Amino acid sequence: MEIRSGRTMRRQVLWFISVLYLKYVLGQVSYSIPEEMAKGSLVGNIAHDLGLDLKRLKSGKARVYTGGSVEYIGLNKERGVLLVKERIDREALCGETTPCALNFQLILENPMELFRVTVEVTDINDNTPTFTNAEKRFEISESAVIGSKFVLERAVDSDIGMNGLQQYSLAPTDHFVLKLESQADGSKKVEMFLQKPLDREKKDYMSLLLTAVDGGEPQMSGTMQIFVSVLDVNDNAPTFAKPMYRAKLRENSPKNTLVSTVSASDKDTGSNGEVSYMISTSKLILSELFNINPKTGEIILVGEIDYEKANTYQIDIEVVDSGGLSDSAKVIVDVLDVNDNNPQINMVSKSESMSEDSPINTVIAMLSINDPDSGNNGKVVCNINDNVPFKIQTTINGFYTVVTEAALDREIASQYSITVTCSDEGVPSLSSSVTLTLQVSDVNDNEPAFERTSYEAYIVENNTPGLSIFTVKATDADWNQNARVSYILEDSSVNGVPVSSYVSVSADSGVIHAVRSFDYEQIKDFHFRVKAQDGGSPPLSSNVTVKIKIQDQNDNPPQVLYPVQTSGSLVAEMVPRSADVGYLVTKVVAVDVDSGQNAWLSYKLQKATDRALFEVGLQNGEIRTIRQVNDKDAAKQRLTVIVEDNGQPSRSATVTVNVAVADSFPEVLSEFTDYTHNKEYNDSITFYLVLALAVVSFLFITCLVVIISVKIYRWRQSRILYHSNLPVIPYYPPRYSDTLGTGTLPHVYNYEVCRTTDSRKSDCKFGRAASQNVLIMDPSSTGTMQRIQSEKSILDEPDSPLEVSYMGFKSVVKC
Repeated sequence: MEIRSGRTMRRQVLWFISVLYLKYVLGQVSYSIPEEMAKGSLVGNIAHDLGLDLKRLKSGKARVYTGGSVEYIGLNKERGVLLVKERIDREALCGETTPCALNFQLILENPMELFRVTVEVTDINDNTPTFTNAEKRFEISESAVIGSKFVLERAVDSDIGMNGLQQYSLAPTDHFVLKLESQADGSKKVEMFLQKPLDREKKDYMSLLLTAVDGGEPQMSGTMQIFVSVLDVNDNAPTFAKPMYRAKLRENSPKNTLVSTVSASDKDTGSNGEVSYMISTSKLILSELFNINPKTGEIILVGEIDYEKANTYQIDIEVVDSGGLSDSAKVIVDVLDVNDNNPQINMVSKSESMSEDSPINTVIAMLSINDPDSGNNGKVVCNINDNVPFKIQTTINGFYTVVTEAALDREIASQYSITVTCSDEGVPSLSSSVTLTLQVSDVNDNEPAFERTSYEAYIVENNTPGLSIFTVKATDADWNQNARVSYILEDSSVNGVPVSSYVSVSADSGVIHAVRSFDYEQIKDFHFRVKAQDGGSPPLSSNVTVKIKIQDQNDNPPQVLYPVQTSGSLVAEMVPRSADVGYLVTKVVAVDVDSGQNAWLSYKLQKATDRALFEVGLQNGEIRTIRQVNDKDAAKQRLTVIVEDNGQPSRSATVTVNVAVADSFPEVLSEFTDYTHNKEYNDSITFYLVLALAVVSFLFITCLVVIISVKIYRWRQSRILYHSNLPVIPYYPPRYSDTLGTGTLPHVYNYEVCRTTDSRKSDCKFGRAASQNVLIMDPSSTGTMQRIQSEKSILDEPDSPLEVSYMGFKSVVKC
């Protein structure tokens, strides 16, 4: 027990030393462990050996990649160590191959890194030498000469090295002795030699025990019982023509293909010379692949040959005659490789999406390529499809990376289908392909763009507030939130007023609305800027200039500037009785603050005391005589002129022109005095009295209401300030300015007319105040009468000119 415990301790120490043995070669690390270790056993500290931080293992999502095979070794990222994950049976894993190693990769991401790890699995003595058959029977002639050999079945031990089969022993050794012969493949040929002649009459049956022993600790053994029946006479053993045969066979050859033919001869005659061939059953796989004709020695293929599983086979052939004498030969079958395997593509890691601003040479996928064939049949070349900005690069043996070759632009292509095709160099060449789909995620790299460089829109004046004028439209080539456009009205002013008090813009739709009602007579056009901003971070924007033109509407009637209409007084134009046809009586002057055809005015005579005497110029408003004035014509003529614009619908204004047909002012005064005094005086007095009374009453009531309201307001303000600690911010409503005066003529337009006795030579002079030279005929005014009397005295003076002004006309008459 003490010896055994010491051996166990030495084994543990050796195993521990082998585990600590590390070898670094260009990102590679190697370990050595014995087979049959318990699950969870430590293999090695991979983080320490590779110089990696535990945080890097976690952030890089470290994992073990075995390429699809069973994962015997696992990674503990918390401790950074490799542990045994599954039971490892070296014999099942590698068979007779030595050394036996597990190769896998440790893969890290962000950025991608790959380390090659090799774990060598060492053998332990866990298999007992065994014989295929528990017993072996021989029939040996008593005439067998000393030194006759008998081939025994070899034992099979799955272990290797010292743990494998080491020696045989045979008991008892009275007649037979055991002889071992080493062969080229390292195995031992077991033969039993006759060392003492047999005597059937003394002993016709013998039982021997063949024992196979390995070299492991503890030592293990297996036995086979040998039964020998002694026959008579057969004293020659069969022999092969040559001890070793060699054949070549292509993999995937059909069944029943002839592999080789062996031949043996026996010098005996008759039944003792008849031989039969058989394949040694020491390896079961050989009996599943090959069969031999016992009579002819032809070796036939009965199974499927695969070069990738085994590239050579060694077949042990036995020949036995009818007397039990035998001989053996070796047949070595070399398997020729055929290009029958497509390259195997395994996706180690890949990215589903990538930002369009990713730098060139960014890794998007890592592939593992393997072709089990050999030579040129196993050499693989990989490429990707054309017209994609990617390329494939090789890293270490069998591993490839797909990287970006050019800058990506989502607006050009938002998705790529990348097909990786790998072909071997066999004849004919075999290939495999895999398709990787990559989504390109958006980056806010495009600013909104308007459909036009500038906009111009029209709106008719007197519009309703809130009316939609028109729509600006901008598009963004980006996607989703980065392409969501909002419209903003930039701060500016129009005539000192913020543009926001004129128009507003819908943030979502870009619809521009009128905030107020426009008046063409106040503003004819204005411009502002609209900014389009996307929803990216940071946002991008662009702006555009918008010009709004106000269209005129016929909303103003004509305004008569002359003759001025006054209430309670009478203005008259004088026409001498000697006036010729076409005599210019006066001119009706009117303006329209509208524009265009809405301001085109026409003059028409609506009413007249005598329509046959006067006419009005359609375009200029001049009132002229159309016939000679005679004595029968009434001295008082009343004309009503209507002034119309050209709008749709048209608007109009009327003016009344009083004309006195007389040769002197006294006649004019005598004609209009009674008319004015009798008809208008009483009506005017009554009207003004009632108006004065109403105005006084209204002013009194208004003042009373204002005083009471101010008192109540001040009292309430003092109470609010007293009960509230918050500051009071008064609210002032916005002021709106109205600038008129945009008409073609001022509201007051004066004329100065100089006349002689010949009205056709009269001239007209503009620019003097009308209110200073108007003759107002009011019978109730004593001052006017005195003025008339004074003028009358002037008229009585010979050769003195008389200057008379009324309604802006000044007439100079020489008497």
